[in-house]
Amino acid sequence: MLRAFGVTDRGHVRPTNEDCFGIDPDLQLCVIADGMGGHNAGEVASRLAVEAVLDYVANNSVTTPWPYGYDSGLSERANLLRTAVQVANTRVFEAAAASSDWTGMGTTIVAMLAWRDVMTVAHVGDSRLYVLGGGAAEQLTADDSWAAVMLARDSSLDPAILKTHPMRNALTSVIGAKPQVDVHVRERALTRGDLLVMTTDGVHGVLSAATLAETCAGSEDLQELAGRLVRQAMDTGSRDNCTAVVARYERD
Repeated sequence: MLRAFGVTDRGHVRPTNEDCFGIDPDLQLCVIADGMGGHNAGEVASRLAVEAVLDYVANNSVTTPWPYGYDSGLSERANLLRTAVQVANTRVFEAAAASSDWTGMGTTIVAMLAWRDVMTVAHVGDSRLYVLGGGAAEQLTADDSWAAVMLARDSSLDPAILKTHPMRNALTSVIGAKPQVDVHVRERALTRGDLLVMTTDGVHGVLSAATLAETCAGSEDLQELAGRLVRQAMDTGSRDNCTAVVARYERD
């Protein structure tokens, strides 16, 4: 089973918190989102997206009709989670079209579903999921950002230079920007004791993977770990909303 706990904080600078997370222990499902848009629309977008994923997975199954098609290269549960994220995209896009206050809103999203020693991850944007173990943090998601795209196209580019480029944080894909969205999906085997960390960029934007691993070492208290990551990000100088969901996989 998956035990999980999350903490979110608006941080020291932003007037509102446009991050959102959801955890359903019965579904073994965790979701995290980082919204964007004027008139507090980012807060609306992230909440709508998280609620849509939780609702879709709870009320559908792997035998459901597939409104966005079925990818035969993915498992049934991967298709289910992929569809849930696509439903979230539709809901945010339609809500933005229905209100002038919400025009242009969008959100990142990472959704993680555990089932029978397998973790399925679906994501869009630059919120992240890490697996921690052996003193290291392995990033399982790939950012939909300008910097990540540039590095993928040309591995000879200096990451240090890209880190200070004015376009470094520009997102190339988000939930709600277009009627349809490409959802990144991957699956990974789970082993007993795996520690999984989901973060918005208010956290991983200032804490390296090595720092995440070091910060989470030596504690079994998931609530304390999530709070520790958020506090450390804020203390390190994060100017964004900060959210962390920490989960541990344990066989029944």
